[in-house]
Amino acid sequence: MTALWRLAMEGVVLPAAARTAGRALGGFLIAGVVGSGLGVLAGLCPWLARALGPVVTMLLGVPPIAWIVLALLWFGTGALTPVFTVVVTTLPITFAVAVEGARTRDTGLEAMARSFNTPSTMLLWDVHLPHILSYLFPGWVTALGLAWKVAVMAELLASTDGIGANMAMARVNLDTADAMAWIVVVVGMLLFVEYGMLEPLQRRMEPWRNRSRLSV
Repeated sequence: MTALWRLAMEGVVLPAAARTAGRALGGFLIAGVVGSGLGVLAGLCPWLARALGPVVTMLLGVPPIAWIVLALLWFGTGALTPVFTVVVTTLPITFAVAVEGARTRDTGLEAMARSFNTPSTMLLWDVHLPHILSYLFPGWVTALGLAWKVAVMAELLASTDGIGANMAMARVNLDTADAMAWIVVVVGMLLFVEYGMLEPLQRRMEPWRNRSRLSV
């Protein structure tokens, strides 16, 4: 904690944390929007799932370190390398959970809703979305954790700023205290995003889940 306090007083922590957070969250948002959107479409259209399946399997099979090396060769050192690496490593996760959520929707409930001439918007919002979100949120949490780790790893190997670059400097200087301080910063930021942002969003988007917990 002494090293963390010293780094904070030197004004190093906030700029580095802001850069890493921007890269991790930026890549995560891109992967979340694109992966979830394509996944829902693929879950509704089996032919699209079959077409995209090999691509997703390939992306899952390539280790993050390989993507970092490729991104370093393509984009050089800078912000684009961590963002790209986060996108390609987290997109398959968001895609897979979205496919499963859309594929396993309750067709019986959908048929019953259609028999009452339920509007399409209400059908999507009240029937399909709650079920799909029950798959998406755990996948998003997993992807978010991976995004943070990959962003720091990419910065450590291919960036001159951010938390990863500072960890690389601590490694060069054999400074264990500084390295542990930066690890604490990363974990603290991840906990804040998950429990301060994602969990409140989940409670707002899935009020039925909270009611079921209270009833138990």
